Amino acid sequence: MAATHTLVMTGASRGIGRIAAELILAGDPTVHLVVVARGDSGPAIAAELANGTHSVSSVSADLGSMSSVRLAAKEITTKLQRGELPPLRGFVGNAGIQYTNALTEGADGHEATFTVNVLANHIFIRALEQQFARESRITITVSDTHFGDFKHNMGMVPGPVWQAPEKLAQTSAFARPSTTAAGRTAYSTSKLAAIYLVHELARRLPDGVDVVGFNPGFVPGTGLARNADPISRFMMSRIMPLMALTPMATSQKDAGRDLANVVLGRTAAPSGSYVDRAKVDRSSDESYDPGREAELWSGVERLTAA
Repeated sequence: MAATHTLVMTGASRGIGRIAAELILAGDPTVHLVVVARGDSGPAIAAELANGTHSVSSVSADLGSMSSVRLAAKEITTKLQRGELPPLRGFVGNAGIQYTNALTEGADGHEATFTVNVLANHIFIRALEQQFARESRITITVSDTHFGDFKHNMGMVPGPVWQAPEKLAQTSAFARPSTTAAGRTAYSTSKLAAIYLVHELARRLPDGVDVVGFNPGFVPGTGLARNADPISRFMMSRIMPLMALTPMATSQKDAGRDLANVVLGRTAAPSGSYVDRAKVDRSSDESYDPGREAELWSGVERLTAA
């Protein structure tokens, strides 16, 4: 069956994103999936996902580099305008990163966690904004670490510490920036920012273009901790997956399925929603703040201005 619409996706190469991509393709034979991948890995990933049956292509981008993201978005836009891709009906910002400090810089000199988890998504959405057809859905993977309480992350990740976006984009934005705690604070704060971005986009996007935040829950065994120390990587890859057998964690299979269901529209969710795994729920009280949402929007607009 020929593809009739395009879906652009980051973070489809591994973990829950890879599982979700496979399920999206299986669930919608009319989709053309554009995989955003780093370096020259994209064609191989696209070929594996296509598996001789599905319609998949790739573009290269380093999500830690704003200029690289802009080039990727421009390439996609050009292909859409030339008719080389069918109409755009979705974007999935699933890629995410967490570091063991708050000192890591991206290519533009901004703190890398905020760059990948917030700025890259903003650049893609703003660059593609005019290309979305009606009945489109934008899905941003967020995290319940933004609650900052034991119930949601068992005390493993400190809660967010909100500051002006220009400050969050700098290294050393948090206390003791060389520590793992600071790196995890940068992560939870970036995910709070992503929810603010979802809320603000819901106000600004045209009718028929929805945006939702998807929380997969605590999913051990993914590549999120790939920049952690050896002991932490061992715990996340070998020990923590056993927690998926309990209600305290989500397996990669279940999280990938939940993400696919959100993207495919099988999980009903109004624009601006927070989808907690398989259902719409309320995010933290702190995450509903129109003043901060407007502040974030203005800040990331300035930070990402070409």
